[in-house]
Amino acid sequence: MDKIEAIRDKIGECDDIIIEQLAVRMSYIQEIISYKKATGIPILQPEQEKKQTDALKNKLGDNEFEEEILDIFKYIMKNSRRIQAKSLFDYNIFLIGFMGAGKSTIAGELKDKLEMDRVEMDQMIVEKQGMSISEIFDEYGEAYFRNLESNTLIEMQKRKQTIVSCGGGVVMREENTDHMKKNGRVVLLTAKPETIYERVKDSDERPILNNNMNVEFISSLMDKRKDRYEAVADITVATDGKNVTQICEEIISKLIALDNAKESEV
Repeated sequence: MDKIEAIRDKIGECDDIIIEQLAVRMSYIQEIISYKKATGIPILQPEQEKKQTDALKNKLGDNEFEEEILDIFKYIMKNSRRIQAKSLFDYNIFLIGFMGAGKSTIAGELKDKLEMDRVEMDQMIVEKQGMSISEIFDEYGEAYFRNLESNTLIEMQKRKQTIVSCGGGVVMREENTDHMKKNGRVVLLTAKPETIYERVKDSDERPILNNNMNVEFISSLMDKRKDRYEAVADITVATDGKNVTQICEEIISKLIALDNAKESEV
């Protein structure tokens, strides 16, 4: 037993060193994000993570614990992204825009790149109601669904650092935009009517487009909502012709610029 306890003591000493060095490493991460913000260097640099992983593999060589150590470093990198996100955004990010603008796709990508929480408003409503969006519309009507959206946004006020993908019509209610503005930034994603049509034409979960699945109707509805979208948005990002990484980087850089501008006003 004495020998086991002695070994455990040595493990404890190793843990102390790990804790100390992790804290140092995390402070360096904060320095990096501050430097990126100050100099305009892109926040998202996946090639750097690959470079770090390759360097680590070379250092490990034929270490018998290579797999386990690499797994630990994956978690360290994941938390490094989380530290960066905490330094950047202490609020929620609400993605708004017409259906098919890319809100869900971009929310998922931002979640992975920033290690922030993610909420799909429509999906949350579906899970709570035990019904699809189309079924809710058919059974209870649009007004009932819009009330569910408002209630969901009220719940979001309890959260921080969450990426929220909003339903296409959520901003049409003044109270909804008030809820979003209280603890978040509103990001408007846009796309051309033709792009929207191509993205949603095969979906049966767009009750507003039932019997109206065509570019003309989509364009008309977009025009009706356009002024409201633009009035609510803190920043706007066009998604046509861009990949998800480009869109995410643009969102992050514009939010940082907005926050810097607000800080300079104080």
